[in-house]
Amino acid sequence: MTQITFLHGAQDRLRAIAAWLANASSEGTRVLVYAPVAERSQQLDRLLWLHPSTGFTPHCRADDKLASETPILLASELDNPPHDDCLLNLSDEVPPGFSRFRQLIEIISVEDQDRLPGRERFRFYRERGYPLDAQDISTGI
Repeated sequence: MTQITFLHGAQDRLRAIAAWLANASSEGTRVLVYAPVAERSQQLDRLLWLHPSTGFTPHCRADDKLASETPILLASELDNPPHDDCLLNLSDEVPPGFSRFRQLIEIISVEDQDRLPGRERFRFYRERGYPLDAQDISTGI
C-alpha cells in the first residue's frame, strides 16, 4: 500500500518542493513529479536549475531521452510512468493512479489555495485507509 507523507506549513510551495527534491536527489531517490499544469511545471523546472544555490538539482521531463539516467522527472500525465518508486504531487487533485507508487509526497503551503485542496486530499486518502504521515516544515526541510 502506498505510504503518503504530507509536508505542511511551507511558506512557498514551489521552493519547498525544490528543496525537498534537492535532498531526495542527493540521497539517490528517484522521484516522479506530477505537474499537469504547464506553468507550474515550468516554474519548478527553473527553480531546480537554481537550487541548491551552489549547483542545480538534476532533472528532466519524463519523456526526455535522458529520463532513465535522471533521478528527478517532471511529468504532465501518469498514464505510463517510468517507475513506481516515489511520486510528488504538484497538482491540486488526487493524482491518477497514485496507488501504484510505493510513496506519495504532498507538500502544502500555508496559502489557502494550497492548504484547502490539500486538506481534501488528506481526507480522501485517510477515508480509504492509506498510511499517512504529516510533518510540519514551517521551519524548513
